[in-house]
Amino acid sequence: MHKILTLNNISVAGLDRLPRDSFEIASEITHPDAILLRSYKMHEMEIPKTVKAIGRAGAGVNNIPVDRMTEQGVVVFNAPGANSNAVKELVLAGMLMAARNIGQAWAFSKGLSGEDAEINKAVEAGKKNFVGFELPGRTLGVIGLGAIGVRVANAAHALGMNVIGYDPTITVRSAWQLSSDIKQALSVDDLVSRCDFITFHVPLIESTKHMINAERLKCMKKNSVLLNFARSGIIDDEAAVAALDSGKLYAYICDFPSNLLKDHPRCITLPHLGASTAEAEENCAVMVADQVRSYLEDGNITNSVNFPEINLPRNGGHRIAVVNSNVPNMLGQISTDLAEGGLNIIDMLNKSRNDVAVTLIDVDAAPDEATLQRIENIKGVLSVRCMGCSE
Repeated sequence: MHKILTLNNISVAGLDRLPRDSFEIASEITHPDAILLRSYKMHEMEIPKTVKAIGRAGAGVNNIPVDRMTEQGVVVFNAPGANSNAVKELVLAGMLMAARNIGQAWAFSKGLSGEDAEINKAVEAGKKNFVGFELPGRTLGVIGLGAIGVRVANAAHALGMNVIGYDPTITVRSAWQLSSDIKQALSVDDLVSRCDFITFHVPLIESTKHMINAERLKCMKKNSVLLNFARSGIIDDEAAVAALDSGKLYAYICDFPSNLLKDHPRCITLPHLGASTAEAEENCAVMVADQVRSYLEDGNITNSVNFPEINLPRNGGHRIAVVNSNVPNMLGQISTDLAEGGLNIIDMLNKSRNDVAVTLIDVDAAPDEATLQRIENIKGVLSVRCMGCSE
């Protein structure tokens, strides 16, 4: 029986992927095999040594101590792309809100008073203050062409916009999905100088913090629009407000309210709604539950932020999963210990990522505790477990 600790409410659609005859799921479990969460901040949490996997029902993992988990041999999963349509739709809505001055016009209408005839007269007199512009022919810059960025770029192109993308680490999968009409920027500075709208779909790390700052704002086209539905901190908010006040920026639309931004007349802030749809929450929960289940039952890894991707079909027998430091001669030592335990290897796959390696081994008989202990005692081995043995 695998024990799953939930730190947030996880969609039932995801939890239903974990059969109750082999998974115990609760918000209070003392010795869990895995943890499922959404936004719970784990950095100060004492994580039980029994934990083998952590599944984040979302894309960002800033709330998880990934480096510490890697050192302890714990795989961290996320759900990239599961919320991509929800975020894409909100980015499109943000562009339309900015272009048509929706926020300001709505506030104006809500402030009207008097008889209907008086309101109609005020509307006709005031609507000239909210004249906007249309999207076709405008240029959108997309920084980060992962699952979300690709959807945003393609949707904007379908609306008749020119689209420029920048992502020096774009994957082959994303490149195949990207419309051939999307132009490539050579750098962030190159993109910034050519666009009417700029949207960000990158994680908040040291290299992306304040990616848009006072210097880059000077290079932007006058009356351009910034959209941030990724992470707070990617844009220097103080510099953005200064650019709004000077008329350099036309609007700033973001998902991260603050005292500086929430009342600014040219800024629309939303309460972190990027992935807040029932569909996105279900998609994220289903994806991460499937990944955690596959890892606990078969040792396979998909969409991990700290471990290599590995998938070895079960060919019968008993499976051993070894997580170890990525150093020479680990396979040789593991194979020697298996031979000493009288075990024959049916199939084996080894994959590495940075400082971590994972080896899946199918053997012809159940290894005894002494054999597993010998492998665990190899210098550099972080964890050993057997699937299809006594569990």
